[in-house]
Amino acid sequence: MSLFQTTEPPFRFRQGSRPLLISMPHVGTHVPPALAERFTAQARHVPDTDWHLERLYDFADELGASVLVATHSRYVVDLNRPPDDQNLYPGQDTTGLCPIDTFDKTPIYAAGDLPGEPEIAARRDAIWHPYHRQLQAELDRLKAAHGTIALWDAHSIRSVLPRFFEGKLPDLNLGSANGASCDPALAATLLGIAASAPGYTGVLNGRFKGGYITRQYGNPARGIHAVQLEMTQCSYMQEALPFDYLPEVAAGVQPHVRRMLEAVLTFVEQR
Repeated sequence: MSLFQTTEPPFRFRQGSRPLLISMPHVGTHVPPALAERFTAQARHVPDTDWHLERLYDFADELGASVLVATHSRYVVDLNRPPDDQNLYPGQDTTGLCPIDTFDKTPIYAAGDLPGEPEIAARRDAIWHPYHRQLQAELDRLKAAHGTIALWDAHSIRSVLPRFFEGKLPDLNLGSANGASCDPALAATLLGIAASAPGYTGVLNGRFKGGYITRQYGNPARGIHAVQLEMTQCSYMQEALPFDYLPEVAAGVQPHVRRMLEAVLTFVEQR
């Protein structure tokens, strides 16, 4: 028997018509049953999921964006980590390519039955590589068709996580790899939208500067502008079980997220 088996495809993908790809690497919730049996009861709820982002970004098709969506939980394999599992934030606590603990630092594996290197490699081959091959292929297609393009890496996280940061996070955390992944003028425009959104707070390159996807694929010199948005989940959903989407709450922030994506498209389509 293989070290890792799954019956779910590694991603869902919808191809759009305009020069924008929206990536959602942490929305997946699937854990193959044989793996879930090794998890703690808490981990089986996959609490560190970027819940409901497809619903929050339900305007993506109207904008003509391509959309790439993960299917498996980040507890299976984290698509926004380097394949060699290097720490993207040296000196800071992070979770790995195949995490062994939750954001609350509780164990994922009930009996300490941690994945070894062969199992990690099997998960990477089954899910990580197909997702990134599709991401690269769509960027290549968009680049050939449009010249200047954008990649938007969509994320959300609980607003208070003492393991990673003090206090409450800003609501709209934009990351451009400290200016390396997109044009500074575009980043400034996006920060302006976030900062002027009534009732919300925004920051650029704060605690979240962009993960592997933003840093790996953003290349403004080649006309590929990549931005990560890490949103507080309290802006649109319940942050604790049952992690419900809250439509009336989400209706407040959704227009501002849409304005950011419209600004991204305006920027790249004028190039």
